[in-house]
Amino acid sequence: MAKIYPETLKNSSSSSSSSSSCYVTSTRETFTIWMKSLVYHGNGCTVFNSKGDIVFRVDNYQERNSNEVFLMDLSGQVLFSIKKERLRLLGRWSGYLSGGFKGKPWFQVRRNWKYSKGDVICDVNLGCDKSIGSCYKIQQINKRSSFQISSNTGQLVAKVNQKQSSRGFGYGDDVLTLEVEPQVDYSFIVALVTICGLIKHKL
Repeated sequence: MAKIYPETLKNSSSSSSSSSSCYVTSTRETFTIWMKSLVYHGNGCTVFNSKGDIVFRVDNYQERNSNEVFLMDLSGQVLFSIKKERLRLLGRWSGYLSGGFKGKPWFQVRRNWKYSKGDVICDVNLGCDKSIGSCYKIQQINKRSSFQISSNTGQLVAKVNQKQSSRGFGYGDDVLTLEVEPQVDYSFIVALVTICGLIKHKL
């Protein structure tokens, strides 16, 4: 599977390229996403790797369902700035590399107005090239928090389910398991999961 970021964007900035490659591995990666912020009285989410270490976080110090959120690594470095555009009734989210909202978005997520159970929730474009159609699709699996992300060819990229204990008991709708396929930039996948959390009013 090709890396999830476009070649043209990858080569346009050495800093963004090296940052992205840090989050691409040759094996499937599993994460736990807790739809809570570790900041007291904050809103957001916290992402743990399979070893239990914090790798990503979203800390929104304002109200829930903010129009602007920032995906950071553990040290606080902003990886993606996400902004909701109020141009359409169903919403559109633009993602920018690093901090700020200058220039063209690196990706855009549009809600599907035909959405129903089992249908595509959102279409994802990289590089904002509308002529090539959506690059990825986010599809609801069931009524709970389960959904999957696939490429425009139908290849599975990542899957999100409610996290369960070894005995099969769920931890709640705000604790999720994220599985990301090999050679996929999982920081980008977490950015998409963050947008899904905003859509579902979970952060």
